[in-house]
Amino acid sequence: MDLQILMFNQDDPTKCTAAKLVKFGIARQVRKTSRKSIILNPFSEEFILKPDCADVDSITAIDCSWELAQKMFFKRFDGLSRKLPPLLAGNPVNYSKMGKLTTAEAIAAALYIIGLDDLANSILNKFKWGHTFYDLNQDLLIDYSKASSHDEIVQIANDYGLAA
Repeated sequence: MDLQILMFNQDDPTKCTAAKLVKFGIARQVRKTSRKSIILNPFSEEFILKPDCADVDSITAIDCSWELAQKMFFKRFDGLSRKLPPLLAGNPVNYSKMGKLTTAEAIAAALYIIGLDDLANSILNKFKWGHTFYDLNQDLLIDYSKASSHDEIVQIANDYGLAA
């Protein structure tokens, strides 16, 4: 799976997980999105599901400031727009906040859900706090990876006491 990042350079570059993924060659920076990519969009109507990866060759994260996210994501991006189900952040800035994931956490979560655990782990291993994200969400990620519909994701989140 090709990992891509559309970067808007709105955050502190020393804390930018997207920049680190590009620096280590795990992901590549792109200038536009592709129709054959899953676009990680927290405002999408549909959750990412394992079957989504059948028609795509990449995952694209949009790296922008959380303060500007709502405005940024209402731009038109080519590709299959999908949001992540409810997950807890493991990064030190937003530790245990629902959905306030870094770009690295978002990509890793998407990879876990579509069944690419080794690649997800290799991303999280680049960050001191990466294991914390996995520890907080391990059971959720396993259950989400087994879901085959939007309704199943909602039910799993409800079972864990999370609002989807």
